[in-house]
Amino acid sequence: MFQQASSKGGSNKLMMFSSIQGRMMEPIVPTSTEFYCKDNGKQCNTDMYDLLDSESPFPILRRGCTFSFAIRFDREYVPHQDVVRVRFAIGPKPNVVKGTRVILPVQPKQKRLPNDPNRWSICLDKVDDTIIMLRVHISAYAPVGIWKCSLQTNIAGQKEKRVDYEIPEDIYIIFNPWCPQDGVYMENEEERNEYVLNETGKIWCGTFKNPSGKHWVFGQFDDIVLPAAMLLMEKSGLQYEDRQSPVYVTRAISALINSVDDDGLLEGRWDGQYEDGTSPFAWTGSPGIMDEFLRSGGKSVKYGQCWVFSGATVTVCRALGIPCRSTTNYVSAHDTNKSMTVDKYFDIFGNKIEESDEIDCRDSCWNFHVWNDVWLTRPDLPPGYGGWQIIDATPQETSDKVFRCGPSSVAAVKKGQVGFLYDTPFVFSEVNADIVHFKEDEASDWGFSRMSINKYHVGRKIVTKQVGITDSEGDSDIWDVTDLYKNPENTPAERLAVYNAVRGIPIAKEFYEIRGSDEENDVFFDLIDIDTVPLGQDFDVVVKIVNKSNEERTISAVLTAASVLYTGSAAGDIKKSQGVFKIAGGKEDTLQMRVTSAEYLDKLVDHGLIKIYATAAVEETKQAWSEEDDFSMILPVLTISMPETCTVNQPCEVKFRFKNPLNVPLTNCSYTVEGPGLQKPKIVEHRNVDPNEEVEFGLSFTAKKTGEKRLVVCFNCKEIKNLTASKIVKIGT
Repeated sequence: MFQQASSKGGSNKLMMFSSIQGRMMEPIVPTSTEFYCKDNGKQCNTDMYDLLDSESPFPILRRGCTFSFAIRFDREYVPHQDVVRVRFAIGPKPNVVKGTRVILPVQPKQKRLPNDPNRWSICLDKVDDTIIMLRVHISAYAPVGIWKCSLQTNIAGQKEKRVDYEIPEDIYIIFNPWCPQDGVYMENEEERNEYVLNETGKIWCGTFKNPSGKHWVFGQFDDIVLPAAMLLMEKSGLQYEDRQSPVYVTRAISALINSVDDDGLLEGRWDGQYEDGTSPFAWTGSPGIMDEFLRSGGKSVKYGQCWVFSGATVTVCRALGIPCRSTTNYVSAHDTNKSMTVDKYFDIFGNKIEESDEIDCRDSCWNFHVWNDVWLTRPDLPPGYGGWQIIDATPQETSDKVFRCGPSSVAAVKKGQVGFLYDTPFVFSEVNADIVHFKEDEASDWGFSRMSINKYHVGRKIVTKQVGITDSEGDSDIWDVTDLYKNPENTPAERLAVYNAVRGIPIAKEFYEIRGSDEENDVFFDLIDIDTVPLGQDFDVVVKIVNKSNEERTISAVLTAASVLYTGSAAGDIKKSQGVFKIAGGKEDTLQMRVTSAEYLDKLVDHGLIKIYATAAVEETKQAWSEEDDFSMILPVLTISMPETCTVNQPCEVKFRFKNPLNVPLTNCSYTVEGPGLQKPKIVEHRNVDPNEEVEFGLSFTAKKTGEKRLVVCFNCKEIKNLTASKIVKIGT
């Protein structure tokens, strides 16, 4: 910090004047600068970044804001004689025309900043002998990233003698959701607190019948995060002049979070083989991922799945000042051939065909899929299409030859405006595609005929966390936002959006013209939904049948229970039952298949999801029917016990408890604990847990900051994954 100079008497002033006069014709030389990082952080709403608490802080500023800094010279600054230029630059080849280089001459007479938030400007605030205080306004359109500042001085009228001074500190300039001129401006303060400032939250997993919130530490203000985010931006290859656009930056982020094209942050894996890295289920937040990425010099971290990609995306966006949330789409379509349908094929026996030389289709329905919404203006689209925009960092399909997705306007998706950038057709299919079942048919000219079409199964529920609320004990903080992305099912507006989209996709028009049998079906089938099953208990697959005709019907049926990945890919059959039976006219019957815990426990993968398929055919009328359902297992409750108040810089004890609900031991056990300002991410190995044992484990942490903080824990083992809990703790002095 500068010490202000003072004058003690007239003789001293004369001596100083004589000394200065002797050097008057030499350019003034900067000797040091001061950026007042803490004070400027308060002015720019960046004082929450941990980097400002380090021993050597550097400026973290938002575009569209004004900051102060001081320059100390080797002699007294003489206005109207000493020319001082302040230069800011970003990138290896900064250019004034492209907005990556700014030159600001200090004008002694200019004591106020011009009232133009869209331009860089500077004014002389105060002169104190060898120190001058300056105020600088950053353009609301400045590219985000790491800027460098330099000074240039000379004597007025003598350009042949100049002094150049490079300021060593990096200057981080990020987006500003407080600034109305910024493309990420968010007017509502409560929403801004949630989508920019909240360091913890929930990411929703499970099924649409039983959504389950996974506690997550975003930790966007952790000292490791902003440098990691800037490293990712450098790896993006995005031109520096394009980094002024939140549209381009968020599109780059959707590519950078996954590793497929550009060695980005996270490598995805879905096969359960995580031994050479960290299981996706072991992460409790993003800072641990960012730390590993940065310490490895930018090597992709192993491993992530969609909710991990989404959590990391929230962290990077919020760290850069972009309002962002994690959003889950239940029964999310992955349409691989742009038909606007999810096509599933069954053989003549009613068995689902997973792979075939005759069928080149990898369509699937993810039980849930987690993407992100970012809040942006869209100057490239017509009015009314700004606001929430969908980006998706989970690698599914390429966009312009790169695995990325978005930003796609939520308003455009709802209206079926698939011609608007970016990737709107793909996102529209995720929430609106129809599920079509085809069965082998020798009489068909292409080998299959349509059994059924379900227009209302995809996009069953779209959720995010409520603004300003976090439920540590349950999931009352869930917010159903389905109506923002699609019109209510089976309404004229919903069908109109589908038809709008289909008209814009040639192959979709072909698929929608495929017709099944128009004959009236006289046997009614109903697969009874299974909402949830407590882990370790048996369950039944039940189909109700009603013969509405007056004649006997011969029915062949197949019931299948299979373990599936949450992406919808089959992991293995658990049980299958099939047979042929007769049902008299006007009668009802029930098909039932019991599945025991012993039959499914060792076949469960990841989220413990089970898919039920039921198919049937009526011999006399050639009626074909199929239906599917899925459900998840209810996990035991993990509780946290700790004092309501802990003291900063003092140890605090915490205990975790749950009961093993299984009659088998839990193996390969570990738990992860993390909390912003409380505990850096920590993975702890745990012994095997006996059958039906009451489990207790704990640790001690030392809080570094006062205030309300949230602690998150996740227990994992071979038999149970994703057992999470969180708790608020007050840290006092």
